[in-house]
Amino acid sequence: MGVNGGADKTELFERTAVPKAVMTMVVPTILSSLVMVLYNLADTWFVGMLNDPIQNSAVTLAAPVLLAFNAVNNLFGVGSSSLMSRSLGKKDYDSVQRSSALGFYCALVCSMLFSVGYTLLRQPLLVTLGTDSETVRATSEYLRWTVTCGAAPAILNVVMAYLVRAEGAALHASIGTMSGCLLNIVLDPIFILPWGLNMGASGAGLATFLSNCAACAYFFVLLYCRRGKTLVSISPSMLKADWTVFKEICGVGVPAAIQNLLNVTGMTVLNNFTSSFSPSVVAAMGIAQKINMIPLYIALGFSQGVMPLISYSYAGEHNRRMRDTILFSVKLALGFMVAVSLEYFLGSEQLIFLFMKNETIVQYGGSFLRGLCLALPFLCLDFLAVGVFQACGMGRKALVFAVLRKIVLEIPALFLLNRLWPIYGLAYAQLSAELVLSIAAVITVTRLLQKTAAAGP
Repeated sequence: MGVNGGADKTELFERTAVPKAVMTMVVPTILSSLVMVLYNLADTWFVGMLNDPIQNSAVTLAAPVLLAFNAVNNLFGVGSSSLMSRSLGKKDYDSVQRSSALGFYCALVCSMLFSVGYTLLRQPLLVTLGTDSETVRATSEYLRWTVTCGAAPAILNVVMAYLVRAEGAALHASIGTMSGCLLNIVLDPIFILPWGLNMGASGAGLATFLSNCAACAYFFVLLYCRRGKTLVSISPSMLKADWTVFKEICGVGVPAAIQNLLNVTGMTVLNNFTSSFSPSVVAAMGIAQKINMIPLYIALGFSQGVMPLISYSYAGEHNRRMRDTILFSVKLALGFMVAVSLEYFLGSEQLIFLFMKNETIVQYGGSFLRGLCLALPFLCLDFLAVGVFQACGMGRKALVFAVLRKIVLEIPALFLLNRLWPIYGLAYAQLSAELVLSIAAVITVTRLLQKTAAAGP
């Protein structure tokens, strides 16, 4: 099964024209990312319809914990999928199966530990997140469903999407992710609003939990139906004590996980700054961040979509194809991000108004969104560069970028800009960091392309 299962996958990776191969992988991944943005916006949208800043603040304050899921997603999703695609490029189909099984079961164990750890440390964590006497109850109720009950399905459905995408099945990966997201959008108003169950932020958490369970169910059914035709394996029989496979997964996955933990740290610092002002400021920043997530997730989806193509070409030494894939991706993604950034800057307050018709929140949110959107073109270059490093197994380079972004540049900028320009300066910290990182990204990736060019076609 191993050889036959992999033989029909070379068409996309080796012979399909680069623009078509990129679009085949990227379009479903971006669509999935867009639906995921809608899924993230749904909580903010429907909770915002209550016109209660406390309920909206609860969703915003809980965001760092949910973002921390991405540490596990990246550790075993990005780590395993990178190894799977590189193993496909080398025609090592046994390693493809073993790395997928190891990634799945490690993610399962870590998600359960995540759930238990949060539940035991709930009170001090809520304080760390920036809750106060007004927001603590609503935030706790939201996290009860999304973390205590929902950590495992939330993490596993994302990890399985990575595993399925690694062998070129981007459409199936996206359908699985989108099925849960769309269900969440349907359930949110029923659970949140007064005409339904009137649960507020707690209802948003319950809808998220049920939706992630549905997404997991899709992937389990998919793998069962495709048994014998797929190299993705979650069979316990494929779990073997192979240090080489585990080391390869961690070589890419650990830096990716650290990158997301640093993102959580940065978001927590930002939330603590905003929560020191008022619930309206917290809500405004949360809405601005959620709106900014639309292009941000598109950029992330683009980098994730091309990763299997780059991994396969790099491992199989198809150097010209790898260079063409990277250059085509940069031109397409960067042009789109410049256009979106301009539109966001000009229509920031109107976009905030769509989510909450509160004059104070619209004023704050419009200013915040203008600052956040200016970073998008530079963030796009950064994401693509990190995606290239992860695809090629260069975990250390990805880690250096993560440390530079948050520890060296963005978090210090939050303190400095808030002192120079209270409240409003917070939204420009990301821009200051991404300006520097985008320059580093261009230099580093250019050197990699020059190196592969010297190695031959």
